[in-house]
Amino acid sequence: QVQLVESGGGLVQPGGSLRLSCAAYGSIVSINAMGWYRQAPGKQRELVATTARGGGTNYTDSVKGRFTISRDNAKNTVYLEMDSLKPEDTAVYYCWSRLLSNSGGVYRVTNYWGQGTQVTVSS
Repeated sequence: QVQLVESGGGLVQPGGSLRLSCAAYGSIVSINAMGWYRQAPGKQRELVATTARGGGTNYTDSVKGRFTISRDNAKNTVYLEMDSLKPEDTAVYYCWSRLLSNSGGVYRVTNYWGQGTQVTVSS
């Protein structure tokens, strides 16, 4: 099975910084894209940032200039550096990946989700 393991969440004061990481494990052939989504209570899950295989990045408007997504291809890991955090950034952050896996010779393109890590921005 392919698993996405997230870490780095926690409590931080407004204006502070936090760095999330997500590593993909399993029979991975290639990763098309990885990224981060978030969901606050009572709200829909929304895209935060993504990075594609070619290196392109995409950010939702509310985090542009504050968040930076990066990737370590050798470790199948994606990071999210969050600076100038605001209370409205409080949410459960989910790692997402669209990848090609090989299970016993069967190739599949699948979207995977991490279990989520809590980010709380509060005084």
